[in-house]
Amino acid sequence: MVHHALRLAAAGLIIALSGCGSPGASDSHAVVFAASSLKRAFTEIGRQFTAENPGREIEFSFAGSADLYSQLANGAPADVFAPADAATMDRAVVDGLIEGEPTPFASNRLTIVVAPGNPAGVTSLQSLTRPGLAVVVCAPQVPCGAATKKVEAAAGVRLTAASEESQVSDVLTKVTSGQADAGLVYATDAIAAGPKVTAVDFPESAGAVNTYSIALVKAAATSATARAFREFVLSAPGQAILAAAGFAKP
Repeated sequence: MVHHALRLAAAGLIIALSGCGSPGASDSHAVVFAASSLKRAFTEIGRQFTAENPGREIEFSFAGSADLYSQLANGAPADVFAPADAATMDRAVVDGLIEGEPTPFASNRLTIVVAPGNPAGVTSLQSLTRPGLAVVVCAPQVPCGAATKKVEAAAGVRLTAASEESQVSDVLTKVTSGQADAGLVYATDAIAAGPKVTAVDFPESAGAVNTYSIALVKAAATSATARAFREFVLSAPGQAILAAAGFAKP
């Protein structure tokens, strides 16, 4: 019993000491919840950030913004939140999940993606209503889906989707794998896909621009690593990476 008590005391001392130092163990690591459309740009931003900040680590969780919000609301551990639209960030603020004021850092708009060379002959949003064309979109509850509803209203069309996906990357995959003839994705996703797709821009997309904001999660308010990552995203090098990926200014 005595030896057992000593072992417990020693373990407690080790745990206590692990929180000391500069930066401490918890402060050298930050978890970033980011919209799936940010994966390419944020992965490169994370690479440059850690190269310039030895000893600091960034862990990413990419998913649909609605899914990430639900995880945060249910207590999932995260330090930084970067959803794909203002509405999702506003919900997080109202629910008391966010520390301080979110900062807009990029914007994005929709485009149509089709197979390379556009064999289906898609030329406009109206083209997607053609019978026999398998079209995939995002579900209405996620940012790319909400933007899709806006462009449909602006164009005066109603799309009959073969499927509605929970994140924009799944829409892109359906097109690149040949499971769909066309899909509505962000312009940045079309750029990232390169020769795997042909992008067809349409004027109505200008009326449904999504603005991305970044903020610290309340539980991470004192995390120097989380704050430093946020500042790197907003810095000139971070903005250059986002621009190269096809994002526009907010």
